[in-house]
Amino acid sequence: MNSAEIRQQFLDFFASKQHQVVPSAPLVVKDDPTLMFINSGMAPFKDYFLGNKPAPYKRVADTQKCLRVSGKHNDLEEVGYDTYHHTMFEMLGNWSFGDYFKKEALAWSWELLTEVYKLPKDRLYVSVFQGDESENLPMDQEAFDIWKGMISEDRILMGNKKDNFWEMGDTGPCGPCSEIHVDLRTDEERAAVDGKSLVNNDHPQVVEIWNNVFMEFNRLADSSLVKLPAQHVDTGMGFERLCMAIQGKRSNYDTDVFQPLIQFIAKEAGVTYGEHEKVDIAIRVMADHIRAIAFAITDGQLPSNNKAGYVIRRILRRAVRYSFTFLNFKKPFLYKLAEVLADQMANVFPELKQQLGFVQRVIEEEENAFLRTLENGLKRLDALEAKFKENNNTIDGKTAFELYDTFGFPLDLTALIAREKGLAVDEAGFGVEMEQQKNRSRNASASEQTDWVIVQPDIVNEFIGYDSDASDSHVVRYRQVKTKAKSEYHIILDKTPFYAESGGQVGDTGYLISDSEQIEVIDTKKENDLILHITTKLPQNLEAGFRSEIDKARRDFIRKNHSATHLLHSALRKVLGDHVQQRGSLVNEKILRFDFSHFAKVTDEQLREVEQIVNERIRQAIPLGESRNVPIAEAKEMGATALFGEKYGEFVRVITFDKEYSVELCGGTHVFNTGHIGYFKIVAESSVAAGVRRIEAVTAQAADDFMQQQVNELNAVREVLNTQSNVSGAVQKLQDDNKLLQKQLEQFELKQVNSLKDTLAQRVQQLNGINLIAEKVEVSNADYLKKLAFDLRQVVDNLVLVLAAEIEGKPQIAVMLSDNLVSDKKLNANQLVRELAKEIQGGGGGQPFYATAGGKNVAGLQAVPAKAVELVKSIING
Repeated sequence: MNSAEIRQQFLDFFASKQHQVVPSAPLVVKDDPTLMFINSGMAPFKDYFLGNKPAPYKRVADTQKCLRVSGKHNDLEEVGYDTYHHTMFEMLGNWSFGDYFKKEALAWSWELLTEVYKLPKDRLYVSVFQGDESENLPMDQEAFDIWKGMISEDRILMGNKKDNFWEMGDTGPCGPCSEIHVDLRTDEERAAVDGKSLVNNDHPQVVEIWNNVFMEFNRLADSSLVKLPAQHVDTGMGFERLCMAIQGKRSNYDTDVFQPLIQFIAKEAGVTYGEHEKVDIAIRVMADHIRAIAFAITDGQLPSNNKAGYVIRRILRRAVRYSFTFLNFKKPFLYKLAEVLADQMANVFPELKQQLGFVQRVIEEEENAFLRTLENGLKRLDALEAKFKENNNTIDGKTAFELYDTFGFPLDLTALIAREKGLAVDEAGFGVEMEQQKNRSRNASASEQTDWVIVQPDIVNEFIGYDSDASDSHVVRYRQVKTKAKSEYHIILDKTPFYAESGGQVGDTGYLISDSEQIEVIDTKKENDLILHITTKLPQNLEAGFRSEIDKARRDFIRKNHSATHLLHSALRKVLGDHVQQRGSLVNEKILRFDFSHFAKVTDEQLREVEQIVNERIRQAIPLGESRNVPIAEAKEMGATALFGEKYGEFVRVITFDKEYSVELCGGTHVFNTGHIGYFKIVAESSVAAGVRRIEAVTAQAADDFMQQQVNELNAVREVLNTQSNVSGAVQKLQDDNKLLQKQLEQFELKQVNSLKDTLAQRVQQLNGINLIAEKVEVSNADYLKKLAFDLRQVVDNLVLVLAAEIEGKPQIAVMLSDNLVSDKKLNANQLVRELAKEIQGGGGGQPFYATAGGKNVAGLQAVPAKAVELVKSIING
């Protein structure tokens, strides 16, 4: 059975058990501040477990893309070394939202594994929660009794809280779980050692393949447990491990999930997989990491230096340095794997195939950048090699950390290069530096968050901001969040006109007004499906009614910019082509910023055409077409543009400005007709990343202000040039005149330098056969100072030359020596210039025959010539 059949049988099995099969959510999390990426199958359903929103179905099944490389669930450093850890993996899951519970979940998992997939029962073990006295949690007797009806009692194992009580994080839904483990060892190995002793002991062939989690509790910030409103089932089966078990392999990487990638890498590298351990690890790292990288980019996360983007960049660089070190790939190669992966996943995750060109372009550019960084890091190591040899042949911890932090060299790569040079690495010192950085990071981001305080139970917050700017509201719940810098409150209302930051549009501000007070709302954000009104203080009477009012003027500017973004998107596709896809946006009251896929700079002519199209649509005063709760299939039939990486439910909101021009899925706020936008003006176009461009623009009053500023500047230029017409011609004449004057000035300064050379050649001091010139001179730039030194070297033999000059307000010193003085008299320009630089509070260096220095103290230049004479005399006299 191949992997595609295994996956489909899982989904078909649970469809037959009345489960709704739903698509995978994007890897990248947009509205949950507790997560960067989906790290488990249950993450997209968290709100259903918490009771924040009703589940659309009682029973669901899916295969969910997951990524575990940060936070509590971090397997990155194990990936490639063992056979079963991965960065991106698929989690097959079946879910019950307040419907069935332990009896059905366990019976179905056993039926699927043993009757459909035909896994031998004598290779399976199950575990149940043994209880925990410290939390007053009893043993899961119910699960134990259910298993006794299906499997012999000696194969039911007791598990502690670490192994059999599942928690997503420090807070949130949790509960006891029952795992199923499979023993894939040979019969001889099984006869020698009982499999039950290897369960949960990191044995590569005795692995967990399925976990049935019984969501009964919510873990609060104070670590206490409270019962959830309903009992749920959350199951997860690692797809890659399941394929290993069914296909009779001893490694996930030996299945057809990874083999197409592995064989492609091996062929391109000219090696055979399975012959050399380090080569095999590198191949596994690449085969695994390309999955995480490609799907993260597909789902909207570009590599960067911040947060989630940094995680993807780190994974990519880990893959590149393994390929660089062990497979000798010195040029970008990883991007080629994306096509192999896209073909392999086309039927289950078609989004990668749809965006393949873009994904490859981003990966290739990242590879190029890191290969350059690797090269720079290697040069840095070479430059410091002598220093390390003086330091007991050891690379100190600070330098090792600098290589990690600046050049992306993990410690093992530095250690590998060090061994090749006969050096060691101070790993303990590296650890100290790393821990200091972690502490700095923790201190910068540390926050303390209380649990929600419920004011009105069983009320879900409702957004009414599409139709109203104000509403009568009541507080449903609140919590306090403290950071080092501030303290704020998150308030949930029963209904609200405040739009929460989402889809690139910033959150509303405004006020909560009662008879006795006015509370300012400084921002509005979304956490999963909760709308958080952020304030700096709490209402005195939490049970009082409030008038919730947004800042209407600010919202008006925001909606103009947001609607203009839709018009811009369509205009870009019209001018540049259908390959243009939105890759990010920012819409606030001041500006709109739109990131989109395109592989070249947008020309001035193209930008003008885009502007013309958008402003034409504005002048047409096209009325807003808004359709709410449209079935997603129907919206797509309408031609609505959906954004890659966004999670859409079964029902969506469609925003239309002329069905032949702009139809998009969108949850933001918009003008009622395009004429309200007023005017649209592009103010900047730039590159964001490989294959991603950015346009910044303004509308309405901001556009008027921008144009008026441009007119004012033009008028100021006209006044300076004393012309009312042909400004460009006048500027061109000014530039031509300036070039002519510059050329004349250079010729004059060269004459001065030549004259100065002749004068200085007459001022030679004789010191034991040495011709010494030490003078303070006047030259206009460093190039002329250098020219003067080299010209004097040509006309004066046995020369020791010291020139001091003030250039653009800063002191500079140049020392020039004849070659014979360097070789015979052992004079060194580096040593001389460093001593002289002390007079100007500076430093410098260069070659043995020519060196320069700069400094801070201009007045110190006066003392340089005399000190030069003393230094030369002391050297000559020994």
